[in-house]
Order: sequence, then structure tokens, then C-alpha cells
Amino acid sequence: MAAADVLDRGRESFERQAWADAYAQLSAADQESPLEPEDIERLATAAYLVGRDADSIDIWTRAHHELVRRGDVERAARCAFWLAFILLNKGELVRGGGWVARARRLLDDGQRDCVEQGYLLWGVAARSIFEGDSTSACATFARAVEIGERFGDQDLVTLARVGQSRALLWLGETAAGVALLDEVMVAVEAGEVSAIVAGDVYCSVIEGCQEIFDLGRAQAWTAALSRWCASQPELVAYRGQCLVHRAEIMALRGAWRDAMEEAERASERFLKGPDHPAAGAAFYQQAELYRLRGEFAKAEDAYRQASRWGREPQPGLSRLRLAQGQVGAAQAAIRRAAVEATDRVMRSTLLAAYVEIMLAAHDVAAARVAADELSAMARDLDAPLLGATAATAQGAVLLGEGDARAALQALRHAWTAWQELEAPYEAARVRVLVGLACRQLGDQEGSEMELDAARGVFQQLGAVPDLARVQALSQTKAAKKAGGLTAREVQLLRLVAAGKTNRAIAAELVLSERTVDRHVSNIFAKLGVSSRAAATAYAYEHQLI
Repeated sequence: MAAADVLDRGRESFERQAWADAYAQLSAADQESPLEPEDIERLATAAYLVGRDADSIDIWTRAHHELVRRGDVERAARCAFWLAFILLNKGELVRGGGWVARARRLLDDGQRDCVEQGYLLWGVAARSIFEGDSTSACATFARAVEIGERFGDQDLVTLARVGQSRALLWLGETAAGVALLDEVMVAVEAGEVSAIVAGDVYCSVIEGCQEIFDLGRAQAWTAALSRWCASQPELVAYRGQCLVHRAEIMALRGAWRDAMEEAERASERFLKGPDHPAAGAAFYQQAELYRLRGEFAKAEDAYRQASRWGREPQPGLSRLRLAQGQVGAAQAAIRRAAVEATDRVMRSTLLAAYVEIMLAAHDVAAARVAADELSAMARDLDAPLLGATAATAQGAVLLGEGDARAALQALRHAWTAWQELEAPYEAARVRVLVGLACRQLGDQEGSEMELDAARGVFQQLGAVPDLARVQALSQTKAAKKAGGLTAREVQLLRLVAAGKTNRAIAAELVLSERTVDRHVSNIFAKLGVSSRAAATAYAYEHQLI
């Protein structure tokens, strides 16, 4: 095939968004005869979209130098912007900032009136975001929007608007930020922007929705991102993030098997390409699902993988330690993570786990402080997901404080909220707490009904640890052939039969280890057995398990 034909095929593939073929054909044409700058830019874009970040950086650099040599400083500055864009999104602030500075110098430090000045303002604002200065970033993004509108550049307007919206969300101006997010997505869904901009905006908007706990919008835009990725089978960039977002939503909605498949596909995709920070999120999601299913060894390995890829393994790892009966380790880890957490989304998930772990460690006062902080966050944002989380924490703390009647009120509200969010696992966990509150109020029948309802959900989901806990808490069979055991002793016997140590039982039932030792000795005496194995056999033989 003649070199001109190869080049034409590369351009045609680029236009129909067949990125891998575009990269291959343009590369082949470049080997035959060096490409002109416009085609070099196409090649750099295709390289980025098929996940060849390092090659894309090299090609954009080449385009920049060629345009400088030709005296086309404005287009050279645009190439420098894309270099900064890639590097800043990879977290390489120094290199990215360096390209912004070079481009500014090319454009006479702002003296030349051109649209590229707006692109460079985006780079300045993005760096401010990474450095934690949302106020400056918001103002700078707004200036970039003005320049983009004046020159009719939709890519710049869209990029700057999404940056401005995220800055507004971080500044607590939620209504204004959400309005801009919705406006931005109009341009993206209408196909008014380039592929690189569209993919970046999809991911940024979804992250923004997660930051304000707007599950409905996050789900809608994740589905849209999935469709967008599916329309470009050769696309590699953004597809991994799409899978992670889908896995997170599927897990919340109770589709654990599908969520695990998506998370595994995401991690496989990231491992095949260059290092990507979202790989840690993919491994963390896998770890969470393993933990919920009781596959603790696999969970531990996945949390470690997440950590290697830069994702804080908390609060999941602390919850794993709690499930393993290592209350002290869980307590120390969650305290450390809570001190370090400043990000609102991360802090909210940490506080929910903090309440659970502190209650297990008998530190009700610490749990109260965390629950109150969660409630304050929920009031500020008025987000259903955060409200459900806060109500659950409040109910658990009230139960720990011995105020079962007030706990029931909070927990009923939490259960309704989780039901409306279609989050079956979280709703079932609340029903366990409702059952315990009913028990404290002397309503044994109501307690058993709540626990039985939770048991059914846990069975359907495959939530093995939660199922074992509910079975241990339930007293429906306590009166049947219990060998003279009290309801509490039957409860302990079930935990012994589940293979738990006295220390683990003490942590789960919020008792001292000495009290558990005494109960176990009494159980052995009443049953006429001398070992845990014999007690376990009795429990199964008499259908207490």
C-alpha cells in the first residue's frame, strides 16, 4: 500500500474513532515519511486513547518542537497544553507545570490574544486544585471559560466549566456546582467535544457526583460513560474507570457477582497498561466484595494490592480486622486513617466504619463523636446516601448508649433511606440493629422477625459473616432441645460451633473475655462435654445451628 494510502486510511480511522487502527496506520505512514504537524497531533491523540501514554507524551513533544521550529507558536503552545493535561492528570505536577510555563513564555506571558491563553489558564487552575486552593482555581477556570466562549472553542469551554463545577463543589456551593455539571454533560452527550475531552469530563462528572453523594446522577452518567466506551471498541483510556464506577454502583445495589466481574476486568485492564491510580480503586472494590462474602484471605491480598497501587486500604481493612476478631488492630488502624482523612467522601466512609469499630471496642463516647460529625455532614449536603449512612450511625450509637427507643426511630429512618436507594445489604444490616433494639425493649417476637428478614437478604447476597452473626443472635431455636441452656448460652454455643475463639466472641457480643470464658465453662458443664469439638457436635445434633 502506498504511503499516501496508508496516511489516508489513518486519517479515516481517526475520524470514525477506530483509535487502534488510526495509531497503527499513522505510525506506518510516519515511518515512510515524517508526518506533518496536524497528523502528528492525530497520532498523539490516538496513542493516548489506546492507553499508550508514554508514546503520546513523546509524540506531543515532537509536535511541539516542530511547530516551534516553524514559528507557529500558538499551535506549539496548544501541544504544550496537551502535554500538561496528560501529566497533571497523572499527578506529575512538576512536569505538567513546566509545560504550562513554557507555553506561557511562548505566548509572551499573556500578551498574545489567542484561545491558547485559555487552555493555559486551565493548566494553572488544575494545578491549584491539586494543591488544594479551590478558590483560586474556581476564578481561573471562570476566566478560561470566558476565553473559550469568545473564541468559540467548545473543548476549552467544556473542560474549564467542569473544572469550575468541581471547584464549586469543594467550596460547598453544591447547587451551583451541580447546575454546571449538568450543563457540561449536554455538550458531551451532543458530541460537541473531542474524544479526550469527552472521556475526561465523563470521569470528572462522575467523581463530582460521588463527592456530593448524588447516587442517582452518578449512576446515570456511569451508564452514559459505558455506552460511550462501547461505541469505541478500540478505546482503552477511560474504560477502566468506567468499569470501576460500574462495580461500585453494582455492589451497592446488591449485584455482587456482576460487581466482582467488573472490578476484575478493570484491574486486568489497568495491569496491561501504564501505571494508573484507578487500579488501586479496582483492587479495593474486589477486596470489599471478598470481605463481605467472607473470603478473608482473598480480601487481605486485594487490600494489599490496592495499597501498592496507591489506594488507602481503609476503612475496608479495618472492617476486615474486626470481622477476624482483631478489635485492637481495627481500632488502631481506623483511628490513624481518620486523623489523616480530609477528603469528604473518604472521611464519610471512614467515620461510618469508625462508629462500628468503636462500638465493638466499647468506646461509645468516641463512636458518638464520629456519628455526630457524620450527621453534620449529612445536614450540610442534604444527600440521601450520606443521610442514610448518618442515620445508621446514630441508631447504632443510641443502641450502644442504651436508648433503644430513640435508636429505633433513627434506624427506621435509615432503613427507609437504604430501601429507597435500593441498597439491600445496608438495609439488612440496619434491620439487625432494629432487631437488637426491639430485644432491648422486651419485644422478642419483633426482634426475631427483624433478624429473620435480615437473614434472608444475607443468604441471597452470600454475605457469609453477616449471616453467621444473625444466626448467632437469633433465639428462635433457643427453646428447642437446648439442654437447659439459657438464650445467651445458646447464642455463645453457636459462635463456638462457628469456630470463633473466646476473644472473637467477646468482641462480637461486646462482652469481656472473662465473661465469655465463664459462659463457655457453664455450657460445657450443662451439656456434659469437655471440648469445643464436642460442644459443636451437640449443637448440630440438636439443631441449634
